[in-house]
Amino acid sequence: MEQGLTDAIRELMPFAGTLGLEMVTNTADEVAARLAWSPALCTSGEIFHGGALMALADSTGALCAFHNLPEGAAGTTTIESKTNFLRAVRAGHVDAVSHPLHVGGTVIVVETDLTDAEGNRVARVTQTQAVLRAR
Repeated sequence: MEQGLTDAIRELMPFAGTLGLEMVTNTADEVAARLAWSPALCTSGEIFHGGALMALADSTGALCAFHNLPEGAAGTTTIESKTNFLRAVRAGHVDAVSHPLHVGGTVIVVETDLTDAEGNRVARVTQTQAVLRAR
């Protein structure tokens, strides 16, 4: 993990720190982060909570969209997110890797794959980010 990058992202997005998100890469082509399993992030049966996994994907997806903003844009915000959960996670960690699928002037679509510590796909998330303009 990249501690300096993690600290910078946690300052930019305080919720990333609350989750315990650890940054791996942060570029326009790929944003990757890891979230360690902990009982505090679980639902019943000690299974990683889907909301925590969605928050991980939303965080990396938003950073990916931010890197791909067109000139003159003021920011981005999630307007739609679709998650397909494929398996439960009961230990270890989950890695999120986000890539831009479409970069436009009004919306950016990002696809994020979540995998467990063994490399098995846990979920796929597709999100649409609105491009915000300065007022």
